[in-house]
Amino acid sequence: MLIAGFPAGAWGTNCYLVAPAAGEECVIIDPGHQAAEGVAETVAKHRLKPVAVILTHGHIDHVASVVPVCGAHGVPAWIHPADRAMMSDPEKGIGRSIGAQLMGELTVGEPDDVRVLSDGAALSLAGLDLAVAHAPGHTKGSVTFRLPEAPAGDIPPLLFSGDLLFAGSVGRTDLPGGDTAELMESLGRVCLPLDDSTVVLSGHGPQTTIGQERATNPYLREAAASRTGGGTGTGGAPRRGM
Repeated sequence: MLIAGFPAGAWGTNCYLVAPAAGEECVIIDPGHQAAEGVAETVAKHRLKPVAVILTHGHIDHVASVVPVCGAHGVPAWIHPADRAMMSDPEKGIGRSIGAQLMGELTVGEPDDVRVLSDGAALSLAGLDLAVAHAPGHTKGSVTFRLPEAPAGDIPPLLFSGDLLFAGSVGRTDLPGGDTAELMESLGRVCLPLDDSTVVLSGHGPQTTIGQERATNPYLREAAASRTGGGTGTGGAPRRGM
């Protein structure tokens, strides 16, 4: 399997291209701010053929390059319906004070073909079987994408977590549509049942594993304690994302 990722734009948002192998079809995950050039270079380097863009949520730092990337390759974009409006109106997700600073430099809108994601959906794209889980909290329409362990055992299970879970942290909940209680529920429902070997490829920062986060991430530990009736408190641990 080929997974090529790079941080893009002012927010260092991770964009991933995923394919069964070089020279084959691929999906593009979260082409954000200034990601179009990196996508084009990665496609050329690995001789890939994009068939879809899939989005973990609608914040502008994850969707800013959707229109040019989809247009260049003639592919659809998949997004949860609760976040779809953010593609055309970023202020719905980041608020007017932040949005006003960005609108002069960004061209926003929807690609020609937009398709909707739903909880529990199984996407068969580019020879990949991606399991979709609705994971609200950072935004109302946040989702994760999970790939099972490869049959040949060459890669462990993968979770593309968007801004739900990071190495040592979680997504912020102080923007429009954010909800801390929802985020904690999503952590418990989506992340805790996964095997410790699951590699987490998040929207920002380095990769990690569920096992590492289960042991050290204060938010995931709080979610686990809540499910068993306890509680550790997360104190002032920092959060990430736009």
